[in-house]
This record gives sequence, structure tokens and C-alpha cells, in this order.
Amino acid sequence: MDYTSKFISLEQALSMVKSNDYIVTGLGAAEAGAFMGALHTIAPRVRNVTLTDCLPLHPAEFRGARYRDSFRVDSWFYSGVERQARKEGGSVSFIPNHLRQAGVRWLAHRIPNLYVGAATMPDKHGYVSLSCSNIYEKRMLEAADLVILEVNPNMPFTLGDLQVPVSDVDYMVRVDYPVPELISPPLGDRDRAIGKFIADMVPDASCIQLGIGSIPNAVAEALKTKNDLGLHTEMLTTGMMELARLGVLTGKYKQAERGKLVAAFAVGTRELYDFIDLNPGVAIMDGNWVNDPYVISRNDNQVSINTALEVDLTGQCASESLGSRQFSGTGGQAETAMGAQRSRGGKSIIALYSTAMVKGTDGVRREVSKIVPQLMAGAAVSLSRNDVDRVVTEYGVAELRGTSLRERVEQLVAIAHPRFRDELRIQARACGIID
Repeated sequence: MDYTSKFISLEQALSMVKSNDYIVTGLGAAEAGAFMGALHTIAPRVRNVTLTDCLPLHPAEFRGARYRDSFRVDSWFYSGVERQARKEGGSVSFIPNHLRQAGVRWLAHRIPNLYVGAATMPDKHGYVSLSCSNIYEKRMLEAADLVILEVNPNMPFTLGDLQVPVSDVDYMVRVDYPVPELISPPLGDRDRAIGKFIADMVPDASCIQLGIGSIPNAVAEALKTKNDLGLHTEMLTTGMMELARLGVLTGKYKQAERGKLVAAFAVGTRELYDFIDLNPGVAIMDGNWVNDPYVISRNDNQVSINTALEVDLTGQCASESLGSRQFSGTGGQAETAMGAQRSRGGKSIIALYSTAMVKGTDGVRREVSKIVPQLMAGAAVSLSRNDVDRVVTEYGVAELRGTSLRERVEQLVAIAHPRFRDELRIQARACGIID
């Protein structure tokens, strides 16, 4: 097949951006890295261009304060890139969402003028794969006025529901940059303690979902002694790849897509990208389907494992903001938690460290409890107290399903750091949570 007419230069692609356009790019490693990296070069000729992204991994100059008149950023999930841009005065705003419905609801609000994302080189059949994410990318591609894909020989050709015929693509730009990696920091004692508590709650033949961060990575490590686990998860990580290679993840007892590693996007190391390339055992599916609580609940013994920034004594989980300051995003936390709890034998787990070091107004860093009487003022509640099931710290497990506020206070205080427990009980009474 001859695709010659569809190939354009990066400069030609940028020339198609107009003032007041709405542009959407892919999530994480599916972001159009070259396009984003050069977008600032057209700032002198455009105004009020809005770029919508999710967990961006490519630093890009256009997000900076000096380009506020030309570019605004709306994001479904902040990464360090956007936290830094916002700190420096860039025009960055968060879109509240449950991630499976992020694209669906956005499209009900407006249609993108331009979708620009990463993809593989076309195969011999005339298809490209959207590679590392299908949270919303294929839906945006189908809806956008104009579609430009950066085709990159380094992107893994993944299977599932994200192959697109080149005939559906308006233009392609040849690029050759490495797929951005997400390298996990070394695990600490607290990570391993939490990982063991959680692994003890995951029986053989369960189906798991893990979130992002060092605690989920510690859980993956602790699960290496398990047998015949299944995987139905929003995010596919390097830790999950290792479990698959060890034969832990067989999926033989799953009810939805038996035998397959099911995810909506993948972010990790180069080794992970090589593993998912043309792997028939990996299915990257539409995020609206993957994170549907009904679909999740079809798998027996589904275990959802996510993290939080703080949890109050009634069970409210703040997982995305520090007070009113957005830190990350809701992601699929509520969706996967509810799906797991609807599963036969399923359970939902929220994990966090018992303490964190925080800089006060005087500039001094102090250790504070992350089990708190009340959430920080302005904090977003990512998982309501009505929907919380189990909470885990390095000190143990609080089983909150069906409990009263009095019982919750006792259980949550018991997994707080010992030096804060007495004060938490005092504050629980002072706040009127218990009498």
C-alpha cells in the first residue's frame, strides 16, 4: 500500500494549528512527543490554543508561563510535568473525571479540532497500533476534525482494540525517539510491609488491578509466590510483566477475557514495551470498557489495589489533591474499587504510608500523620466513605466494610503511626466523629 501522500514534516503538522483550536494528545507514552516539544515555536502566530492531555511524560516548553497567551493546558491526570508547569505560572487546569468516562464526557462537551498522538509504523496490512494507550485515544481519533499521528519504529505494536487503518488517518509524521519510560524508585521497608499485608489478602486464582507508584510495585513483588492470578487493570506496569514472566499471571480462572492480560494503557520500562509488542496474551482495550465496574465485577475474586494521599477517620480517601492543590487525578480509583466490591469474593484496598514529611509555613519539615481527623481543607474526595472497603498502612489493615464511625475510628487509629494515635482519638471526639 502506498501511504506516501499522508507523510508530512513536523513543521507542516504544526502549521495546521490555528488560534482557538482544541487539541487532544495521547496518555503517557502515547503522547505526541515531537509535536509537543516543538509546539512553542508557533506561539507568535496563535492565541488561545487549548491542549488536553493525561499523565504527560514529555517535558514541553509550551506549558511555561511565557506562553500563557498562546497555550492553555487542560488535563485529565497531572504528572510531574504539569505540577512543575503550574508552579512556574503556566496555564494548567484539571478536568474532574472518572478516567473511563473522561473521553466520553469530553466529547459530549466539544469535538477536538485536532488529535495528535503516537503510533507504530504501519504494518503490511495497512494498520497502525495506537500502542501504549486506549483510554480515550481511539475515540478522539474517530471524532476529531483532523488526525495526525507520529509514527515511531520504537513504539510497541500492541493488540486488542486499538488498531487503526491508515485510511482513517489524515497525516503521519515520521519520528524516531525512545518511548518514555517510568522507572520505579527502590522499594523501602514501608513499601514492603504494605506489600506483604496486601499480598496476604490475595488468594491464589484471584484477579488483580494495581495502581501507580512504589506501593503497587511492592505489592507486585510480594505477589511472586502466588499461583494462577488473573489481570484486569487500568495500567499495565513493569511489575505486572515480571509476574507474567514468572508464570504467576496465567488468567486461567478469569471470566472476562480468560487467559489474557487486560489493560487500558501501559507505562514502564523498555523491557515492558518489548514484552507487549505483538504479544497475543496482552489486550489493550477501550478504557471505557476496561474500567466499567460491571465488566470488572464479572471476574470472581477481583482485588483492586490503589493508593491515597490521606484518609480521614470516617474513611474518606483523598487520593489526588493536597488540599485544593491538584496533585494527580482520580484516575480509575472509584471505578475499580466499586467493580472489585461487586465481584464475587472481591475486595478493594486503599494503601498509604502512615506518615509523610511536610514543610510548614516556617520552612521546617515535620512528620505528619496521613490518617487524619479531617481531610485537608479543599481536598477532593476520590473514594467516598460509603465506598471504602479496606485501608492498609505499614502498621496493618483496617477493614471498614459495613462498619460504624465508632468502629472506623478504632480501626484507622490502630494502623496510624503510634506517636499520633492518642491525638487522633482526642481529635475524633473534638470533631464530633465519636462521642
